[in-house]
Amino acid sequence: MAKLNRVTVLAPAKLNLALDVVGTLPNGYHDLDMTMQAITLYEKVVLARSSGLNLSLPGSPVAANDSNTAIKAAIAFFRYTGLLAGVDITIYKNVPVRAGMAGGSADAAAVLVGLNALYGAHLSMSELCALGAKIGADVPFALMGGTCRVQGVGDVMKALPPCPDCWFTVVMPDYGVSTPEAFAAYDRVGSSRHPDCEAQEAAIRAEDLAAVCAAAGNALEECSGAKDNEAIKAALCEHGALTALMTGSGAAVFGIFDSEAEARTAAAALKTRWPQVYVAQPDKGGARVTAPKWML
Repeated sequence: MAKLNRVTVLAPAKLNLALDVVGTLPNGYHDLDMTMQAITLYEKVVLARSSGLNLSLPGSPVAANDSNTAIKAAIAFFRYTGLLAGVDITIYKNVPVRAGMAGGSADAAAVLVGLNALYGAHLSMSELCALGAKIGADVPFALMGGTCRVQGVGDVMKALPPCPDCWFTVVMPDYGVSTPEAFAAYDRVGSSRHPDCEAQEAAIRAEDLAAVCAAAGNALEECSGAKDNEAIKAALCEHGALTALMTGSGAAVFGIFDSEAEARTAAAALKTRWPQVYVAQPDKGGARVTAPKWML
């Protein structure tokens, strides 16, 4: 097999079909119960063999420094494998920042998957997930993708059957939300919303989209500080969404639609007020290498 010098990885964003805070773990972290769904909105990450470690984010306001999850992932990979090598990383960001859509985690997952392919390390998914968990709570899911029941701090994952066919319209306001601040606010004020993740898992297994939507919800909505939540949700539902909710700790809000036509009609209407609007479908996978030219 020819040696790879460059790989391109696509890593999907995620939505939380449900997010509940069910308690506090002994280490002080929040104990979560969530349904996570990968979607067809991707971070594109290009990795090239190098003697150094360099990061570029063309056109993005995200800082290309050592605190970036992509750099952390590369360092973790090289330390674990013992490879004396480097990589030039270029990230073309498509997922909004501080949105609750795990864009940074997708970048880290892309780097782990890409380096595994680039250097032929043959790390298993379990090894990659263990590395990813040290970088961020959503990285293991970004590696696995598809539809998962995720518990604990994101470290307990159960793969579910694919989400019933549907379309998502995702709306991002012109500000982001700090995840630590959202959880700190939850600790102060709590929530009146606690979705039924068990019922939602059963609905996914039964391929019942209406029941999936009926069980949806996000315990962080009321304390996220995202002031547009209710207005966006109302607008999505007015345009035919079966349900609408915030994803993660915000600030993005999404609606679930039966058809592409309805999702795109809603997107066009909401863009007049919130310019960052995306239309996507469920994705059945996680971060993956696209075929290099020599394989086509």
